[in-house]
Amino acid sequence: MASSSSVKAVVGRALRETGAALKVASGMEIFTRHRPVMMFWGAKPFTTNDTFVAPTASVIGNVTNWDESSVWYGAVVRGDSHPITIGFSSNIQDRAVVHTLPADVTVLKSGFTPVCHVGHYVSVGSGSTLTSCRIEDLVEIGEKCTIGEGAVVESNVILEAGTVVPPYARIPSGQRWGGNPAAFIEELDDEAKDHIKDHAEKIGIQAQEHLVEFLPIGNTYVHLEDLEREGVQAKQG
Repeated sequence: MASSSSVKAVVGRALRETGAALKVASGMEIFTRHRPVMMFWGAKPFTTNDTFVAPTASVIGNVTNWDESSVWYGAVVRGDSHPITIGFSSNIQDRAVVHTLPADVTVLKSGFTPVCHVGHYVSVGSGSTLTSCRIEDLVEIGEKCTIGEGAVVESNVILEAGTVVPPYARIPSGQRWGGNPAAFIEELDDEAKDHIKDHAEKIGIQAQEHLVEFLPIGNTYVHLEDLEREGVQAKQG
């Protein structure tokens, strides 16, 4: 029985790959209806003209994206319960998740509301998860970090890759932390602090390069019309 299932899986995959190869060879172009920016319960994300939201990212609900901010491929910013703010020239890198506690949680144990605030010039590394926390300006968060609800990361901080900041913890300004749970490593010198802003600005420049390559969010029909004018057979994927 298991052998039969394995054969079916292999054959199915082979057929799908063959079909995809034939579509490419025929010149067919596939476009998607995925909505990178989505309204939820009447709350529509706010983005500026120079905000980059990747075609495969998801920005949902009560989210405010400041100028030159970016949400990269596969990342999710989900403001379906409480507000989320992404600051100026800040970036949410590939597959990172920024969300809040459920709507029935109206107050944190610290007495603050369970919003998620990401300040200016903040870099959130690939695969990281932020939950109802506050990240001040000029913070570099490494890949696959986890920051729990109620946590506060002060300005001019670097979190090493894989750092786990427990709920309601506070990371003081001007320091480097790492580990699980997060532990102090060293005080940052001026060069390290300057690197935080430089890193965010570098990603911001890269985001603008990606931005000009894509159509405005939600206008996939324009892409379809262009393809039809060119005589290219198109299929909605």
